[in-house]
Amino acid sequence: MATATLVAAPQTVAAATPWVTVDDDGFVTFTISAAEVEETFGAVSQVVAEGNFGPSANWAQWGLTRRGSNWTSVMGPLEPGLYYYQFTADDTKVVKDPTNPTSVASEPEWSTFFVPGESASLLADVPEGQGGAIETMTYRSTVTRGERSALVWTPPGYDADRRQPYPVLYLQHGSAQGYRDWVEVGRAKQIFDNLTLRGEMEPMVVVMGDGNVPDFQKELLRNIMREARHDYNISHSPSQQALAGLSLGGFQTLSTVFERPGEFAYVGSFAGFYFGNASGVDAAEINEGTELLRIYTGNVTDLAYNLDFRLMQQLDQAGVEYQFDGVNPDRGHNWNAWQENLVDFMPRLFRDVEDDGPSPGHLPLESEFRLPPAGTTPTPWITEDGFVTFETTTAFKDAQNVTVWGNWAPGGSWVRVEMTRSGDRWRATVGPLKPGFHYYRFIVDRVSTKDASNPTRVTTEPTWSTFFIPGESARMVADVPEGQGGAVETLTYQSAVAGAERKAYVWTPPGYDPDRAEPYPVFYLQHGGGQNYTDWIEMGRAKQILDHHYLDGNLEPMVVVMGNGNSSNFTRELLENLAPAARAAYNISDEPSKQALAGLSMGGGQTYTVLKTHPGEFAYVGAFSAGFGSATGVDADAINDGTTLLKIYVGDPTDFVYPSFMSSLPVMDQLGIDYVFDGPTPGPHGWDAWQRNLIDFAPLLFK
Repeated sequence: MATATLVAAPQTVAAATPWVTVDDDGFVTFTISAAEVEETFGAVSQVVAEGNFGPSANWAQWGLTRRGSNWTSVMGPLEPGLYYYQFTADDTKVVKDPTNPTSVASEPEWSTFFVPGESASLLADVPEGQGGAIETMTYRSTVTRGERSALVWTPPGYDADRRQPYPVLYLQHGSAQGYRDWVEVGRAKQIFDNLTLRGEMEPMVVVMGDGNVPDFQKELLRNIMREARHDYNISHSPSQQALAGLSLGGFQTLSTVFERPGEFAYVGSFAGFYFGNASGVDAAEINEGTELLRIYTGNVTDLAYNLDFRLMQQLDQAGVEYQFDGVNPDRGHNWNAWQENLVDFMPRLFRDVEDDGPSPGHLPLESEFRLPPAGTTPTPWITEDGFVTFETTTAFKDAQNVTVWGNWAPGGSWVRVEMTRSGDRWRATVGPLKPGFHYYRFIVDRVSTKDASNPTRVTTEPTWSTFFIPGESARMVADVPEGQGGAVETLTYQSAVAGAERKAYVWTPPGYDPDRAEPYPVFYLQHGGGQNYTDWIEMGRAKQILDHHYLDGNLEPMVVVMGNGNSSNFTRELLENLAPAARAAYNISDEPSKQALAGLSMGGGQTYTVLKTHPGEFAYVGAFSAGFGSATGVDADAINDGTTLLKIYVGDPTDFVYPSFMSSLPVMDQLGIDYVFDGPTPGPHGWDAWQRNLIDFAPLLFK
């Protein structure tokens, strides 16, 4: 999370309506009334929810949009798990959600919510009365010379008078955290409860101490452990003691085991690090006194990634025996990773475990993550496994806040990732990103800015840049081998509606024959609001999709015309100008049975208008992310008689058209219109969804 100077906004009075709601499918709705925003932040131009919403569960910003009297947005579907967040306005005004009673002591602006699901079952609450207990242990510290606290978990059925003392784990937090974090954000109680009830961990006591002291070892050994032994029935034997910590707590853990080998038989470092040179430690003493030393790290976005690589090289050189859980490819330096680390670590304590290898799916750590020198172009820099590093030019060296916005939230929605100052530039590494077509922009002190070092361009969005990550799942939007695809040409014509010259893009199939006896079928494909004829090529990957379908034998040979729908009368523009111009320039049919029309968003609305006013003009009709609109004057029989296929699409609940689209289905049903709807397309009101719509729709035409 950013460490820039932040200003706590004045806390508003608790609102009657929750600012955050989560539905059963994992979609999260953020809604704050404009009045509450004004009361909380004052006059602002930007409101975001910041939390562990980004790739690798890293910190990211989710923008809210002003719609009517509310600032609102829908995110999802989110993976099951715990989410922590805060609201921030205009980059610096931060507030806790006053409608959410959860809290995080070390991060007063944070609130949390939980998305249930099988993959997060170990993080869920157990039935009431079946779990262990969390208590606060208070003691006098000889290090700080003041009263301090720790949290202690005791297992279900804990017996203070048991003859055999319980094994004990001392579990430490990270930098800028506190002793409550493992419970409030780490879900430690839920993890311990679930593992215990499943019989997957030994009954033990867990002490979560406060590591924010100048001498951690002294605090641990002389204060925390002494008080814990006094208050709880726990073992004093090193063989029954474990120590683990995350990040800074991992450093404290490693320092303790290296400098006082034999005190703890079981040791875990969760994205920890060691500032000294571990190659000089006493390996014989460490190996003799340690049953388990297990090291964990996240992917290249984990701050400990390179540090752990160096650490393990030094341990190998010294001859220290350890286990490595492998690189977690899907997690960074965050609580999602550390929760998984704890789940893996706990069943290994105070028992024999045969499997000492990495967790399933984790990877070897073979080298440090190195970036090119500053100023290397073009940007961004993309690794083979989908990690993308963005770098600005030096033009923003005096900026206060820089983020990179892109389509790497669930379904292709958009989040912003904070960039970090690196010399006189700003950098950020994001990933792993899924294979596919990605677009992004820099936001510099709330001003949208293009990456000047990326030569790609989007005509209708001058601040956007693009890049492509290859992979089998993105094959349909990848380029086909050179010379095997169709051609894209520019059609220029005079528009009587616009009173000006206009242009369209035209895709012709491989082997297109202008003299073929039978004219080609034609598909008119329209863009959305704020877009133009260029967008289906520059953003929709229409050429790649059509090329692949044709080469795969899925596409009837056809011509596709992508026109400019920014018109005062699109129906006239299409029927009286664009279509005649296309017929004059290309060998295409004017038969309704050989004509198709589809469009996205505004273009979908225009498509519906043509369908209603000229039923039977186009035998194949598709509407992407558009509602049917008014039923007035609609001739359902004429539509059904003249339409071979009417297929309609919408994104998931993150698509702002979703409510109006779903409400239009009963209207179409009551009219008796025949249509095909296969359910929502995963994704928002954006290009990821519309690409999927075209992939599905195009092969259905003229068959």
